[in-house]
Amino acid sequence: MTIQKRPRMIQIFLPGGDPAGIRITEQTTSIIRLIEVPRSDIAEFVTMPEAKQVGLYFLLSGDNKDELYIGQSGAVGSRLMQHHKDENKDWERALVLVSLTNNLTQTHVLYLESLSIEKAKSCQRYNLLNGNGGQKPHTPVPLKADCDELHDIGSLLLATLGYPLFEPLTGPTEASAEPLFICSRTGVEAKGIYTNEGMVVLKGSSAPMTTKRKTEQRFFDKRDQLLAKGVIAEQGERFVFQRDHLFQTPSGASMFLLLGTSNGWLDWKTEQGVTLHDYQGRALESASKQLSGGE
Repeated sequence: MTIQKRPRMIQIFLPGGDPAGIRITEQTTSIIRLIEVPRSDIAEFVTMPEAKQVGLYFLLSGDNKDELYIGQSGAVGSRLMQHHKDENKDWERALVLVSLTNNLTQTHVLYLESLSIEKAKSCQRYNLLNGNGGQKPHTPVPLKADCDELHDIGSLLLATLGYPLFEPLTGPTEASAEPLFICSRTGVEAKGIYTNEGMVVLKGSSAPMTTKRKTEQRFFDKRDQLLAKGVIAEQGERFVFQRDHLFQTPSGASMFLLLGTSNGWLDWKTEQGVTLHDYQGRALESASKQLSGGE
């Protein structure tokens, strides 16, 4: 699922005045509300009226908040408290989806839970911790249509707060459009797409498992982390990307591939040999000419 790009009005409310604390977001024309709850503020959340509602929730964990658990409950605050008390549950952020009119039913959230697990698996942005696909109940067509719309709005609110759980790393137009950037230094054979989130290294890209360059242990540690997560796999003397993977910066992507320092703005090039730096510069120059009337 890709969020339809059109102008929206989104409101974010800070009930405690702390941008790092509880945040409540809504689309002004929707009945859906999303509440972000840091684990340190769970006691505050359970006193809120929304905590007593039927809701869908997402738990984020891991050093990079890249591990995800999806659940639902008839009393979402009580369920989060159970997760909090469980010493085996290592999570840092809860995202809770409820209705402003308190009209979500157990059927709604069971369907939304199953749909969310399916979408999260498809996008492969997060390491999904759910052991199963949820309980997908029999859902009448009108109720299913409502749930699909609720999921679309919830996805938008999640992405607005910085959690694009259901957004593909590359959209259908991005994946087929030029330019495709290539990194081919010292045995690396990688292709990537530069997006507004960073550099997406594409499935099938590969690089040597070791390097003869002077380097640091942190580069090998990062490689081993992605090996353990199944993002890359060792094949002979090389590692190969098993799926598309987002790096926050072009340099972060090229350093990972080269197992050493790199300026990604120079090491990523189009098939014609134009560096990412020069390609972006040309785009900026073209925009400037249009702004000035083509002079």
